[in-house]
Amino acid sequence: MLTIKHSVVFMVLLVLVSGCNIGKRADGRHDQQAVIGFYNLENLFDTIDASGVNDEEFTPQSVKQWTSARYAAKLNNMAEVIASLGDTIGKGGPAIMGLCEVENVDVVNDLIANKHLVDLGYQVVHQESPDKRGIDVALLYRPELFQVENVTARPLYIYDQVDGERIYTRDQLLVSGLLLGEKVHVVVNHWPSRYGGEERSRPSRRAAAELSRAIVDSLQAIDNAANVILMGDLNDDPDNISVKEVLKAVKAAELNEAKDLYNPYADMHIEGVGTLCYRGFWNMFDQIVLTQGMMEAEKGLSFEKAYIYNHDRLKVADGKYKGYPYRTYVGKRYDGGYSDHFPVYIVLNKY
Repeated sequence: MLTIKHSVVFMVLLVLVSGCNIGKRADGRHDQQAVIGFYNLENLFDTIDASGVNDEEFTPQSVKQWTSARYAAKLNNMAEVIASLGDTIGKGGPAIMGLCEVENVDVVNDLIANKHLVDLGYQVVHQESPDKRGIDVALLYRPELFQVENVTARPLYIYDQVDGERIYTRDQLLVSGLLLGEKVHVVVNHWPSRYGGEERSRPSRRAAAELSRAIVDSLQAIDNAANVILMGDLNDDPDNISVKEVLKAVKAAELNEAKDLYNPYADMHIEGVGTLCYRGFWNMFDQIVLTQGMMEAEKGLSFEKAYIYNHDRLKVADGKYKGYPYRTYVGKRYDGGYSDHFPVYIVLNKY
């Protein structure tokens, strides 16, 4: 027979083994919780000059002098942040973590082998994409919380408006599986940049949004109650056409149709906060959006809250750019910081 003392010890062990936090709803029902995050790692490159991609600037011989020591420091910084996501609410170590600006699967494996992450047992989903700079998206997951069932990389076809040549960019990574026993589909994105100007590059992001929307539509055609979480550096804000009108990811007050996606970062953007700063203006390029069935669900997975992880150590401490994200490089100057983006994460309840 278990004594009260033994029961308490058992419950503590259960929480530690499961990696989840046990909470209690107002009606007394218990729930599990999971953190889902996304982070633009700002050029996580190894030091090797790979053939066929434009990665020469991240080598020891380049102007940036990208050395093994600097690479190791970058890995440590990135791993420390990922391990800390959710700590402020007692839920560190995300169950699922989307990444972008990673050069290859080797750098991701080096990341999860870092001292800050190795004990969390992360596994990697990665597909090599045709991006001309050699950067990809990837997904980390804790297999005791998320069991992968299917992986697909969806290529984005966009073309130069002048010569008609294809512009090779990142694939969109679709990973389906069971999160806390519930079926979910996670889409990891890194939409085309604003290089050349926002207006000129706008058609490329519109095409990316159309592909993302098509992925969500295909999942909802199979199951109109599908749990879909779409995340990424969209290189557009929540109120840009690509996000609001094409992807149809909007704030709660603007949800009109059943297939519209809920964007919890839309209201934050209105409040003037963001994940990166340019010339004093905060952009909310990094977003996590989800299907409406996950909003305050009474059964299964239910959205609780969205966050920007903008801890002081991730910010420039003083000077002209005080409060901006503390970067690894500013131009060609090595600053030894983290990333030019803050990570984002959401908390989900399981009822």
